[in-house]
Amino acid sequence: MSSRKILVVDDDAKTVALVKMYLERDGHSVLTAYDGLTALRTFREQQPHLVLLDVMLPGLDGVEICRTLRAESDVPIIMLTARTRDEDKMTGLDTGADDYVTKPFSPGELAARVRAVFRRLPADRGPAEIRYGGFYLNFPKREVLLNEKKLSLTSVEFKILAAFLREPGRVFDRVEIIDKAFGYDFESFDRAIDVHIHNLRRKIEPDPKHPRYIKTVYGAGYKLSEE
Repeated sequence: MSSRKILVVDDDAKTVALVKMYLERDGHSVLTAYDGLTALRTFREQQPHLVLLDVMLPGLDGVEICRTLRAESDVPIIMLTARTRDEDKMTGLDTGADDYVTKPFSPGELAARVRAVFRRLPADRGPAEIRYGGFYLNFPKREVLLNEKKLSLTSVEFKILAAFLREPGRVFDRVEIIDKAFGYDFESFDRAIDVHIHNLRRKIEPDPKHPRYIKTVYGAGYKLSEE
């Protein structure tokens, strides 16, 4: 396994040390930060491949950091938090997080999720690019254009759109979309997919309230329009 740089951000030193140990066992290089400002500075200086980000932090909280990182990068972000309400999870996802792990969590499970994210990053056996309608996806560059305009998508949004573009007209249920985007069980939190679809529509649809591209198939899931 090639080493990847992972930034772990949490104000609890014991949590950081435990997560660091498990990630280093997998061969990763682990960067650490215990507050929001240090996390941002470390990210900008070191450019890690993935960020594990606690929500409750001194200084800037995790939601604000996530929002800032997402404006600068499509780096995968996994939020760590003790908050368990769906509304709290959706806030993190709506800000641009790719995944959400609630405390207390198993360090082994967290490491497995990190591995799943990295397995999906090269996304993507098959053609190096896809052209469909006004869409253009380039996998090696992780670049997306719509009608020649570059889109800024998160890694999860990129994977969801790629799945749709590979099979226009096919209806994907939420479980299938979870597998395409994450490659493992997502805590049975199906509404997370609705949030990612909502965010994707905001970026690609002329009118997100009346989608032209990504259609809802009620009681079944979502599909890319063949029109």
